[in-house]
Amino acid sequence: MTSMHRGAGALAVLGSLLSGAAVAQAGPATLPAVVVTGSVSERASDDAPYAVTVIDADTLRAAGPRLQLSEALNRVPGLTANNRQNYAQDLQLSSRGFGARAPFGVRGLRLYTDGIPATMPDGQGQVTHFDLAGAERVEVLRGPFSALYGNSSGGVIALVGAPVRERFAEVGLDAGDAGLRQTRIAAGLPFGNGWEARVGASHLELDGQRPHSAARRTLAEGRLAWNGPRDQVLVLLNSIDQRAQDPLGLTAAQMAADPDQTAPQAEQFNTRKNARQTQLGGRWRHRFDVPGPLAETALTAYAGRRAVAQWQAIPIGAQTPPGSGGGVVDFARRYGGTDARAVWRIGDARLATGLNVERQRDDRQGYENFIGTGAAQQLGVTGARRRDEANEAVTREAYAQLELPLSETLSASAGARAGRVTLSARDRFLSNGDDSGSRRYGYVNPVAGLGWRITPALLLHAAVGRGFESPTLNELAYRADGLGGFNGGLRPQKSLQQEIGAKWRGQEVEWDIAAFHVATRDEIAVLSNSGGRSSYQNVGRTRRSGLELSGAWDFAARWRAMGAVGTLSASYRDGFLTCLGSPCAAANAPVAAGNRIAGTNGGSAYAELAWRPFAAVKEGELALEWRGVKRTAVNDVNSEWAAGYGVLNLRARRAWSIGATRAELIARVDNAAGRRYAGSVIVNDGNGRFYEPAPGRAFWIGLSLSARGSSQQ
Repeated sequence: MTSMHRGAGALAVLGSLLSGAAVAQAGPATLPAVVVTGSVSERASDDAPYAVTVIDADTLRAAGPRLQLSEALNRVPGLTANNRQNYAQDLQLSSRGFGARAPFGVRGLRLYTDGIPATMPDGQGQVTHFDLAGAERVEVLRGPFSALYGNSSGGVIALVGAPVRERFAEVGLDAGDAGLRQTRIAAGLPFGNGWEARVGASHLELDGQRPHSAARRTLAEGRLAWNGPRDQVLVLLNSIDQRAQDPLGLTAAQMAADPDQTAPQAEQFNTRKNARQTQLGGRWRHRFDVPGPLAETALTAYAGRRAVAQWQAIPIGAQTPPGSGGGVVDFARRYGGTDARAVWRIGDARLATGLNVERQRDDRQGYENFIGTGAAQQLGVTGARRRDEANEAVTREAYAQLELPLSETLSASAGARAGRVTLSARDRFLSNGDDSGSRRYGYVNPVAGLGWRITPALLLHAAVGRGFESPTLNELAYRADGLGGFNGGLRPQKSLQQEIGAKWRGQEVEWDIAAFHVATRDEIAVLSNSGGRSSYQNVGRTRRSGLELSGAWDFAARWRAMGAVGTLSASYRDGFLTCLGSPCAAANAPVAAGNRIAGTNGGSAYAELAWRPFAAVKEGELALEWRGVKRTAVNDVNSEWAAGYGVLNLRARRAWSIGATRAELIARVDNAAGRRYAGSVIVNDGNGRFYEPAPGRAFWIGLSLSARGSSQQ
């Protein structure tokens, strides 16, 4: 079927979804989202004196099949959340330019699901196990107060699971372009006496937009909670099994010739990645109602295992040097942590203090991606061993945060997080030399801010804080001089963040605005990225500044407009040398002061117009969405750029309620004009394969059926 025919059929479906009469009556008024991220205790997002955006479950459901956070996070100003269209890699996530250097995975941001970290102690994280179908909301914190989350916290993304308030069972089916097929099931039960449980599972199969980009994923999660008079207990278990082909990026010439092609090396070496993870976490909160200084205690603990095997397109010649780790990555990780927290009453103030310990241990193996020679040679298989290491990261931290009302309209917040992270590698493959090494970094991140409630509708806020980001274990794996061994000379990057903003909440209009400036020293940047080896260096000072504006307007009955705009100026203040080309024995290309930081763009915008024709707002809607992104630097020398783009999306929803049974049908046409562009980039790729193409016009339809009963609480 051609893309034009798909679009015409999609528009017909969009027009017909809203036929028929509504059955259910209007629900209760929407209350301000409760924000935990960045604050000592729960508070309405309207009262949070810092830049935070809350994406609720309704928005997550309408944004797509809930496969990736990028579906809904593109409406958050200051945040880049790009779908790589490649399940062998994670999302391209960055906040105000932090995390932009990551060629894979998520760096520079702290990730949480129900308070359980999804970021490892070394600062690298992933979000593949986030159960978006079971989420009540996603909170996105930007700015200085994210530094209170410790190492590598240039921003915070936290998923909060939905509580079970009534019995329910639900099944969902999703289908779309690129062979998308997903089945979801979930059930929840309140047992009474404060107990509740929820289980959910999903299975995804995807043929992929490009050849050699198929994926299969199974995700399961169980959630058990108890809410007593003074205690709350939560136990969370999740598991994921994902197998994905890797189509690799494209060069500029390949992108221009055919964005739907796959790099020849992908099929030559059968590039792919298998990942499995199981994690168990729990949290216990106790509230003290008796008079005294102690108001609340909380204990969080988690443990998990993750195993990854990845076959890369490393040329055979690049694996001949003694220090090469081969073309196959295979590691088994054990990780866990505990966090103990107490909240104290000091007059009208609240003080939170805590201790945190996290540890990860990786049993990392490397193998050649070939066997045999000559005509009998096979590529894309597991060959001879080239690496055998035990890598470890340990973080120990103490923190305190004070929230103090200075008057009826003015409040102050201040805090600090002090810690030490130890990163080490113990080489057990000594035939090519001993690549062992370790580094220990210490830090203190202080933050202070003010919130001024000028009127009931208007809040002004300002904050300043210091941030800290250590290198990850991967970034320490190879020395900057091209020789084998631990990169022990790499220093952490430190930043000074400043923010000022305002929030307005009126009857029909609401908006948030924030301006920020970040000065960083010892910025970590890619030196060389080729032959399966990425080495990093400190490049001096950088500067990030911008303006973020978001808002919504109920300008007529059943009509709502919303939008978000963010600008970003992210540049190097000092010049340095980097590598171009592959192989690169020594830095050979100058990066001028003033160049844009690779992986960042000049800003983005999102706009939406929605019409809800029924009295019950959740019974149906038609909406137009538009997203625009400025051009993105793909390397630090700024010799190439991914072009900016603007895309138009259409969505429609229709729900029917018959007694306790509810059916909902959602359809989307993304990129309705069929524009071709690079949706994400692989920064500083030594082979010039920077560009990951976004799909053309794409159609998705989702059906969910649910049955609900009365609460047993």
